Amino acid sequence: MARQKNNRQFSLKRYFQVFKEGDFVAVTPELSMPFSYSRRICGKTGKVVSKRGSAYYIEVKELNKPKKYLLRPIHLKKIEVTKK
Repeated sequence: MARQKNNRQFSLKRYFQVFKEGDFVAVTPELSMPFSYSRRICGKTGKVVSKRGSAYYIEVKELNKPKKYLLRPIHLKKIEVTKK
């Protein structure tokens, strides 16, 4: 019988990760933690605007309009952007 992964465990490394203003991040919700936003922003990329407490303001473009979301770092993943 195959073992099932315990979905209540999460990575402490992702929980305590630090971003700087201007970093580009992807929204990847951690399913073991509450994610109170619409699933529409899952997988979107944006830029870190500022930090408030332990969370970060992320600017994401939706329908050609920039919107700001306040997300905890466990739901974010840093990405490298290549400049052309």
